This record gives sequence, C-alpha cells and structure tokens, in this order.
Amino acid sequence: MWHSLDGLRAVTGVSALLRGSPGTSGLQPFGSDQQEEVVRRLAAVSAEARAMLEAVDAGGGQASSSRARTRVSVDEAAGPAEELIARGLLVPSGEGMLTLPGEVGLALRGGWTTVDRADVPPTLPTSSRAATSVDRAAAGAAFELVRNLELLLDAWGVAPPRSLRGGTGLTVRDLKATAERLHVSEPTAALLIEVAWSSGLLALGTDEEGDPSWMPTDLFDRWLQQPLAARWAHVAGAWLGSPRLPGLVGQRDPAGKTWNALAPDLAGASAADTRRVTLRLLADLPDGEVLAAGTGPAAVVARLAWERPRRLRTRTESREAMVDWTLTEAETLGLGAFGGLAAHGRLLVAGEDPVPALDALLPEPVDHVLLQGDLTAVAPGPLEPVLARTLAVVGAVESHGGATVYRFTKESVRRAMDRGWTATEIHAFLAAASRTPVPQALTYLVDDTARTFGTVRVGLAAAYLRSDDEASLAELVAHPAAESLGLRRLAPTVVISTVALDALLPRLRELGMAPVVEAPDGSVHVARPDAKRAKDRNAQRPAGAEEAHAAARAAAVAARVKAGDETASSRPAPPEPASTMAILHEAIDAREQVVISYVDGRGVAGEARVEPVGLDGGSLAARVEGDVRAFALSRIRGVRPAE
Repeated sequence: MWHSLDGLRAVTGVSALLRGSPGTSGLQPFGSDQQEEVVRRLAAVSAEARAMLEAVDAGGGQASSSRARTRVSVDEAAGPAEELIARGLLVPSGEGMLTLPGEVGLALRGGWTTVDRADVPPTLPTSSRAATSVDRAAAGAAFELVRNLELLLDAWGVAPPRSLRGGTGLTVRDLKATAERLHVSEPTAALLIEVAWSSGLLALGTDEEGDPSWMPTDLFDRWLQQPLAARWAHVAGAWLGSPRLPGLVGQRDPAGKTWNALAPDLAGASAADTRRVTLRLLADLPDGEVLAAGTGPAAVVARLAWERPRRLRTRTESREAMVDWTLTEAETLGLGAFGGLAAHGRLLVAGEDPVPALDALLPEPVDHVLLQGDLTAVAPGPLEPVLARTLAVVGAVESHGGATVYRFTKESVRRAMDRGWTATEIHAFLAAASRTPVPQALTYLVDDTARTFGTVRVGLAAAYLRSDDEASLAELVAHPAAESLGLRRLAPTVVISTVALDALLPRLRELGMAPVVEAPDGSVHVARPDAKRAKDRNAQRPAGAEEAHAAARAAAVAARVKAGDETASSRPAPPEPASTMAILHEAIDAREQVVISYVDGRGVAGEARVEPVGLDGGSLAARVEGDVRAFALSRIRGVRPAE
C-alpha cells in the first residue's frame, strides 16, 4: 500500500546538503538531475580523491577538514580534500568537519543505500554433522549438568559458604573450592552456581552463627524427586530466560573490580534476548548442518546485527562476548553440541516440552558399582541419583566419562563418619552397592579409620577443675547452685567449665570450696603473700605510717578527681595501681574496712564495704558480712577508706 508523503519534510541537515553550503565557492553540489550529476563528478576526480571519498564513506560519512580550504575552485584545489570540496562531493558542515552528501555515498555504492546488501541476511557458515551424534553428546552433557548440581547443592547443604558482605556474591576462594570438588573449570563452576540460583534451587540464608550463607532451598528437595529429564528442563529453561551473565565471573569491570559469582549486578538487559535469538539461528539450520567451528560465532554476531540493528546497541566486542557465552553455555548445559542444537534443545527454545525427547536419549540408570582391589569403584553407567550422591560421600570422584571412577581414602571414609556413619553402616552400604565382592583392602581401610575416629575430641571450655577427691567433684556437678557454671565431667577427677577462670574462682568459693590455680605444667600457682604480723589494735603506729597512709589517700583522691565528680558517676575511674595496692595492704595490716568499686562478670558496676584479709593469685580475699569472698583485682575500679 502506498502512503501519501504530504506533510513530510527533510531534516535540516539533509536540506542544507541538497541546497548546497551557502559559503562554498566553486561548483554547487547538484543540479536538477542530481544522481547523474554526482556520477559525472565522480568520474572526473583523481584516484587519490576517489580513495579518500570511499574512506570517508566507510568511516560513517564524516571527516575532519584538517588544513583543507573550504573556499576553493577546481583549478585552485591542492590535494584530494580540496578537490572533493571544490566539486561539491564533500561539504563543510561546521566545526572543521566535512560531510559526505547522501547522493554521493549512494553513487559510490553503485546505487545501494548500504555497503553490504541490507535486503539479504548474512549467511551462516555450516558443516555437516549427524543429528544423532549431536543428540547423544547433548544428552550426556545434560546428565552431567544435573549430576553436578546435585553434588554442588548437597555439599552446600552441609557446609554453606558464606556470602560476601551484605549478600553481594560468592568469594573467590569458595568458587575455586567448588571447581575442585566437581572437577570442572572455574567458569563452568560459576555457570553451575548461577544456574542453581536462577532456577530457584539456591538462595541466601542464615547459618548457625547468624551469618548470611548460600544454601539450597526447599525447592531443591522437591526437584530431587523428579525424573532426570524434568530436572534438566527446569534448570535449562531458567537459564534460557535469565538476565544473568555468568561469563563475566572472574573478569574486571571498568572500575577494575573483579566480578564475583552471585553478585547482584551480574546481569544484562539483553542477555535473555541474545540467548534466544542466537539459539533460534541454530534451530533454523537444516537437518544435518551445524555451525562451522571458528568462523561460526563471528557470523552469528553479524546476523544478530542485521536482525537487531537497534535492539543490540552494545559495543561490538560486548555483542561478540555474549554470543560466544551463549554458544559455550548451551553446550555445557546440554542444549546442543558441535555447534548445533539437539532435538530436546530445539523444543526448549521453541517453548515446547523437551522432557520426552531427552528422556528417550538418556540411558537407563544403573543401581550398582564394581569394587576394585585398588580401592576404587567403577560405575558402569549413569548411577541412580540416590546411589550417586551417597557414593560421593564415602568416596571421591577420580575421573568422569562413560564410566565414573570413585576412589576410597581415609579422608573420604572419615568424611562419611563425620556425617554420622558408623563402620558397620559403611560396610553394609558397600556390600549392597557392589556387584563384586568387597576387597579386603577396602574393609581394612574402613576399620582402621573407624579405630582412630573420635579418639581425640575437641570442645569449648574456658576453665577446668581437677581433684583427686572424686566425691567432691561429683557433689559440685550435682549442686543446684552450680548450674550456671557450665560444668561437665570428663573423667572422675576432671571437670570443665564454660565460665572464665577469674569469675569461676569466687563462685566456687561461694559454694564452700577452696580452689587453687594450676599452672600449665601442673604445679600449683600460688602468689607468695606478704608477711603478716599480729598487732595490738591499740598500739601506736610506727613512725612514718601516718604519712604513708595520707599519701596513699591523696593519690587515690587525685585519681578520682581527674576522672570526674565521684557523686555523678556510677563507675569511678580506677586509681593508680600502686595507690590501690597501698590502701589494700594498709587495710590488711590495720584490719580496717574499705569501700571498693567493683565490676562483676556481667559488667554491672557496684560498691561493697569489705574488710581485706589477703592478696593471693591476682585476687583480693575480703570479709563481707562475716563471709570471706574473693574479688578479682582486674575488676576492682577503685578503693577508698570506709567512713
């Protein structure tokens, strides 16, 4: 249908070119029969000027005028640029630029509006490949994808890796560890992790310590109950429609920062569209034809530029990277192989159900392995999912291929025992899973590992109590008032506590015990007390005692004044240690009471009126209302004489 052009007009720039530049001397751009005039002028230019004109056309139609004169006739022209200006084949457009008129470009291209034929899509180079080989290879990759996702999420369900700060991705260390565990490259590991996240099988949760960590979701458990082909369709479909860009992992952004897997901004607006368009090109290839290796990806980029000239406005190198990622990831995930799409891959891209087609390609899973005398097990085919995951706990995957090889080591057997397996259970599992007898070497390996497993146990304790009096320790552990001490009896003569030593000692003394501190070598740690002398309370103090007492008091008062008003503070600043000790020693000698400012184990500050009776092992023994209690010197914040 033809449409009227009434009301349409050329834009200002085009109109100016058609009319000619007002300040240009020499020939006017074109006459009434413009195209014939352009052809005539092109025929008259020199070879150098024609080459320059073609270069300007190839460069986008604009060039710098450099030192060329813009007011010049054909006879006065010096050089190719001035020759083209004089003939009106290049038009000055301001700011030192020259513009190629549209009619000139059209004549240069033989009447075509573009350098290449815009009405003919770029062809895709292909090569021959049997469809059955593509299908089988892709089905094998699909099986590996599902198996690796099971192993990945099973492992992360037991030991979830912690997220970077604020849930901003996975650490590089955890990515490397995952690649080593699955025996894949780091880019493949990043792809598996991203696919697990995109398909909802992986999410950010909270571990036992309250830290954000990556772990499988509830959907993973339901996903495991589905047939293998259905599991593949779930994750492959999620990848196809995902905006995530796993190919960026490990590369650096413009700011120089390395992209991490699972980073929130690891996505692109055109990622899903690029995948679909690229794979549809492969789906449209004739039967028995696949994309040619080497030149194929570049041809796909050219074809996408033709089909999406405005949709894909990214830089050419970015577009090439996205196409390359799509082709590589599609083969890794099992949609195709050898540059072509498999039957189930074509159905997935077309939006149809790929499960029946893939299910027909997958071999029947086997329910057994063949145990070898060299401490290995050979799976003669794809194992049933439960058997494969269980075997991966007891053994370590040594090689992939048509037959997966598992190797048993002390570390792998210990890993199973760490998860709660007993030696009897491991023996029973191996005997049930193998079609060959269990080798004696493997039996010995399990028994030897079990013999040493758990002989050394590690736990958390802040202090221990040791006594040859077993009855006293038993009574202490059973005492109702000792419940808050976190006591646990390890042996008849040894008890551990979760309470720190400096808080444990006074608590034990409150319970009527008289504990002493034990040194690392087992000897009793006793601080030699100062020599004490009995003294008549009515006797006059020796010369100089009053002066020393007054000096100690003055130092204590000065320290309190520096820390602020004592009446306005519930936690007075500590006096100098020497002053504290001097006051305490004198109070012990004089059998006088003092007031101590003390911070208990809960951080609560308070004051107590006490009568010091001795200093021993970093603590003050003092009588409080008739009972002797111990106060850690490190918790005494101040001392002053009682009024």
